[in-house]
Amino acid sequence: MDFCGKSLRDSTSPFDCLVFDLDDTLYHSKTGIAEACKRNIEEFLVQKCGFGETKASSLRVELFKNYGSTLAGLRALGYNIDADDYHSFVHGRLPYELIKPDSQLRSLLRSIALRKIILTNSDRNHAIKVLDRLGLQDCFDQIICFETMNPNLPKSTRLDEFPVILKPSLDAMKIALDAANVNPPRTLFLDDNVRNIAAGKALGLRTVLVGKTMKTKEADYVLETVHNLAQVIPEIWLGGKDGEDQRIKRTGSELDATLPTTPVGA
Repeated sequence: MDFCGKSLRDSTSPFDCLVFDLDDTLYHSKTGIAEACKRNIEEFLVQKCGFGETKASSLRVELFKNYGSTLAGLRALGYNIDADDYHSFVHGRLPYELIKPDSQLRSLLRSIALRKIILTNSDRNHAIKVLDRLGLQDCFDQIICFETMNPNLPKSTRLDEFPVILKPSLDAMKIALDAANVNPPRTLFLDDNVRNIAAGKALGLRTVLVGKTMKTKEADYVLETVHNLAQVIPEIWLGGKDGEDQRIKRTGSELDATLPTTPVGA
């Protein structure tokens, strides 16, 4: 099975690297993890910070919108919250068993002969657990996470010394790209969050909005699901030795496994 015509096969890939968000990008947002995380955050606000339940719900939304995460917002507002304690409370109690292995996505990722990097606002322990549950633990070259974007936080002696920064902060994105050592115009950035996509575009990345059917102005591509990658951006697989299409090395069954059943816009 051939995904692309001769003109594409004779071309070289415009990409050197793919950078993937984790939650709600590599697995569906309706899995139940996101809702459980929201509940844990609100419980943290009630139990650890003393907010009422109604206030906790609205505050979680407000802090995420203004600061990128509840943790970043709380520390900016003067709450001396330890990052490890926060992540242990919010992520440590998640029902990870809801995430199932994704052999189709694994085949798709392993067929890509380019660097593949995770870029998540979550802590490293959470990222590793999610990748393990998906069966993708050996599919990525690097994990860039909360700890990467906030390396000096454990050294801080006062709250305003090293503010927590995360996507979509341009400062956080710059640290991440520097850690990844990528060339932005030749890097494909996949994320489900419109603001993160806008930040990536502002820094020169090629952008893919995941989990949507309509593009934003900052998104170069849109995927209803990450499984649609081969159909929507086939040029990823170009650029092998002497310009050969890397996908011809896969078996027919592997190729069939990566084809989405419902094209975007169908």
